[in-house]
Amino acid sequence: MNRHARISLALLVTTGAGLPLVSGCQSAPRQTAEVAAPPPATPIEQSANREEVIALLERAGESADPLLRANAIEALQEAPARATPLIRRGLFDTNQGVRFVSAMSVGQLKLRELEPQVQGLIYDSEPVVRAAAKYALSRLGEPVDLSPLASLLKSQDPRIRSQAAFILGELGQSSAVPMLREAARDDLPRAPTAEVRILRLQIAEALTKLGDPQAIETIRAALFPSRPEDLEAAALAVQIIGEVNDRRSVSQLIFLTAQDGESKLPAEVRLAAAASLARLGQPNGAFIADEYLASQVPAIRAQVAYVYGQVGSPANLGKLATLMSDDSGLVQVAAGAAALRILERTAGDAGRSSASVPAQDSIR
Repeated sequence: MNRHARISLALLVTTGAGLPLVSGCQSAPRQTAEVAAPPPATPIEQSANREEVIALLERAGESADPLLRANAIEALQEAPARATPLIRRGLFDTNQGVRFVSAMSVGQLKLRELEPQVQGLIYDSEPVVRAAAKYALSRLGEPVDLSPLASLLKSQDPRIRSQAAFILGELGQSSAVPMLREAARDDLPRAPTAEVRILRLQIAEALTKLGDPQAIETIRAALFPSRPEDLEAAALAVQIIGEVNDRRSVSQLIFLTAQDGESKLPAEVRLAAAASLARLGQPNGAFIADEYLASQVPAIRAQVAYVYGQVGSPANLGKLATLMSDDSGLVQVAAGAAALRILERTAGDAGRSSASVPAQDSIR
């Protein structure tokens, strides 16, 4: 994701501190103009809009901020041919998070032309980058020794364990289930409690992807925070529900978005629920994103953009165009990613529709 622009990616490309939930303080909303839904774009207008969005993401891919570079690479996965030059450059980036995302992108997009560059990352100084390179090569069908991932699961750093668990889940090899279960039982007495909670959830996500029927219960149990310090884990659990396609949790996610008054949950949790509901076939959460469109917090506005992208409605492109001009580069890239996602899917739907209509000559 936006697969790695979750807590795990933020931990890689920033100084190592977790991302706190910030919406508990009620800051004054930003002043934004009311944005009307745009009229349907013609194919030529859609193409121009697409190029404008891609140009924004390509500029972000050359930013001095590694978080923007990493997010731009992920966003451009919607247009693989345009993503490849950024990914190639990212494999040699000075920041480990950007190298990690670039290597993972090679595997996810199966960019065989970048195999020689990925081979070089097998010897990277950072263990998580080496692990991402092994993932990419495995996805490209190359013989790879995946046993070093087991040693990463024994790291004393829960963030490294989290990344190893994520990669094992993405690889889809059920042979990893025993080592993941062992890692879930292992204690980390010196690690921050919040990071351990995140680790437990990411191990449960990996196990769920590998077919463990019990692991989903760990994720579901985290949906209902009982203390403020549980909110970060709850937001991640909500996002994982969408990742693993847990349709049995739809009613719980709806409940999380519907609470009001003193029980109303922070923006991060409600927005994550709206995005996951969209992924689970309930794309009706744009109104929740609208509530936070004028938030003072850039991370919240970026999450708003992500929700619009998951909802997938072209009616939200006008709002995304506004967010693409935001003061925050993080928000601009999130809005560009969401707009590109909508434009690519709209173009694909139009192509399928036209293909299903018989040509006039054949009717005659």
